[in-house]
Amino acid sequence: MNVRVRLFASLREIFKSPYLEVELPDDATVADLVEVIREEAPHLGRGGRFHVTINKDFVDMDAKLHDGDEVAIFPPVGGGQERKKFRLTTEPLSLDEVAALVTTPEVGGIALFSGTVRGVTGDIHTDYLEYEAYVEMAEAKLAEIGDEVRQKWPQVLDIAIVHRIGRVDVTESSVMIAVAAAHREGIFDACAYAIDRLKHIAPIWKKEVTPDGDFWVEGPVDETSPPIVEV
Repeated sequence: MNVRVRLFASLREIFKSPYLEVELPDDATVADLVEVIREEAPHLGRGGRFHVTINKDFVDMDAKLHDGDEVAIFPPVGGGQERKKFRLTTEPLSLDEVAALVTTPEVGGIALFSGTVRGVTGDIHTDYLEYEAYVEMAEAKLAEIGDEVRQKWPQVLDIAIVHRIGRVDVTESSVMIAVAAAHREGIFDACAYAIDRLKHIAPIWKKEVTPDGDFWVEGPVDETSPPIVEV
């Protein structure tokens, strides 16, 4: 069988391509695919942490592959009105515009979060960040986070999450979240939950560019994260 593998961030740079076409036995698993990738790039070594998805669903090493599957491998993490509320964009973000996505006559309170690019983190001086994403899956995951927020906080009437990709300069916003309800109770916690979940499950990551060079920044991994495989 044949599967198409989408590569992102550091793997894309290593293979100098966003795609690999891989032929595998009919009963192959993700583990078999990983071995093929190691053979094609032995300099990778072992121990690198990555997420793997099959047709946009997170999987582990034992997952079975099928002919025609689209597999994506990427580091831990960065149409319609509903679609517009959960989206990625290359354009600068506006708190007013994001708040407008959730503003209706029933809303009495809106909590807003803006994540901005720091210029100094300890001893690291950042020139700018470059965000990359598995766009189709990332937007679906942002919408999934919206559903989780509504389930945990039934009083939430609406939520919007917009994330930038591409170059984002110091002091510019990389992500904005708006949570709306009739009253303020719970919406600050809901907003904090949304940004934490985004950092765990949305396939968005960043390259930090400094005067001394650049490097990819991995996202957090804990018991709430999707499965991790070593490549």
